[in-house]
Amino acid sequence: MYFCLGNGAQRDGVDMSIKLNNLTLVYEKHPAVHHVTATIDGGDLLAVIGPNGAGKSTLLNALAGLTSVKQGSIKGLDPNEVAYLPQQSQIDRSFPLSVTELVATGLWQSIGFHQSTGRKHLYQCEEAIAVVGLQGFEKRMINTLSGGQMQRVLFARILLQDRMIILMDEPFNAIDTKTIADLTLVIKTWHKDKRTVVMVSHDLEYVRQNIPKTLLLARELIGFGKTQDVLTTENINRAQHMCEDFDESASWCERQVT
Repeated sequence: MYFCLGNGAQRDGVDMSIKLNNLTLVYEKHPAVHHVTATIDGGDLLAVIGPNGAGKSTLLNALAGLTSVKQGSIKGLDPNEVAYLPQQSQIDRSFPLSVTELVATGLWQSIGFHQSTGRKHLYQCEEAIAVVGLQGFEKRMINTLSGGQMQRVLFARILLQDRMIILMDEPFNAIDTKTIADLTLVIKTWHKDKRTVVMVSHDLEYVRQNIPKTLLLARELIGFGKTQDVLTTENINRAQHMCEDFDESASWCERQVT
């Protein structure tokens, strides 16, 4: 049920690990993520978990190059190897595109904006659409799709982007159970193919059952490592209390970069 486009956790022998060093980020001029240090290894399947306001999406946006770094650094991240799936609420579905036309935008980097899609490209689109279970929907306009169907389309687009690093912000928020199960198989195949997958999620049970590594965030790093070791009751309670007690008007704290 899946076609493999990648070459494993490395491209041409290049280490694909992502190093966060003392990373500090802002959101709407407020401190959002403080002094996070962690190494995401090439091929990791990682969940970013935390309470509301923990800085999860801000961290993902920084990895996607959409948020500037206030302090510290992100190293080892090649923008040309990143595919980013935002929350559906950020996508304008009123734009008149068919399913195939939206999926085909995943080929833009390889074929260019000014070249039309040929027969080979259309076949790739059809194959990706079949992988995510939307055969027969190729000509449907995206504004007629359900939330689950739209998410399948966005996953098909990522398939065609063929990146080694895949970033997803709440990909299963308000999505039906069948779609979650089907797309989880795609995610696990990416992981088997040694792509790096980083997924923001609020669903602790889903993460415990499906995601081997977790970064628990409450503006600061609470835990990072194997999911079963990170998502303890003690860590989850600590994260919740830290977010509830956070003072938006506090001044920036400084730490030495190592």
